[in-house]
Amino acid sequence: MRFELTSEQRELRAATRGLLARRCGRDALREAVREPGIDRALWRELGAAGLFALCLPESAGGLGRGLPEAVVVFEECGRALLPGPVVATFLAAGEVPEAARGAAVVTRPCHGLVPWLDAADTVLGDVTDAAPLASADPLTPLHTAPGDPARAPGEAVLLYAAEQLGSAGRTLDMAVQHARERQQFGRPVGSFQAVKHLCADMLVRTEVARAAVYAAAVTRDPVEIAAAHLLAGEAAVRGARDCLQIHGGMGFTWEADVHLHLKRAWVRAELAGGARAAEEALAAAL
Repeated sequence: MRFELTSEQRELRAATRGLLARRCGRDALREAVREPGIDRALWRELGAAGLFALCLPESAGGLGRGLPEAVVVFEECGRALLPGPVVATFLAAGEVPEAARGAAVVTRPCHGLVPWLDAADTVLGDVTDAAPLASADPLTPLHTAPGDPARAPGEAVLLYAAEQLGSAGRTLDMAVQHARERQQFGRPVGSFQAVKHLCADMLVRTEVARAAVYAAAVTRDPVEIAAAHLLAGEAAVRGARDCLQIHGGMGFTWEADVHLHLKRAWVRAELAGGARAAEEALAAAL
């Protein structure tokens, strides 16, 4: 089976990428690291663009699209490292007033973690005794919620996987661009076999993850969602590590954005439940 985006899905992807490139570029991310918080103007603009209401029925003021379209949009969110509890707000759009318009920020505890608790207007779930937790990702503040046993629903796991896929695609592009431009011994570093192999491996992992994520969006099968979660998480984490390796010493510095993708990939994986639960789901289905 071949998964080809329709012309409408391609247009949706291009429009989302353009909006995020304009409003969530490198300078905006740097500012968000220095001054953590939700950009409310951006949040409302995302709402006006229909991001949060994408899958709501037209009778409820939504766009009436499906999970495949949501995956396309969230892939772009991951590519841009969009800060904020986007997944929780998206899934609450039909439940929390004003969430669909981007006028409310929604979060919920999953697997003992609560992202963006202090910035949220609405918290769905029990956050009794929540305590701040040092987050690996400077763009995702976290609290622990030890009293909440909630697990991320299947749609949330898939949307996090879509974000991981977008991040993997972005670090692949960054690695290839650097390999072409960086000169060593009078040659682009991309001409060296070791660097070629790293880029090729990144590409294979990203495309395998893409097929898994797109397929899971069509079938909604819990086992396929678990597989997509594992494959996209691996593509994002290993892709960021390989991208960092290709950048050399500069990759470890704040001058490069590679570390932000790596840290976000670690946090996303935990918010989606980590690898263990997905591995157990796949093992049980064999």
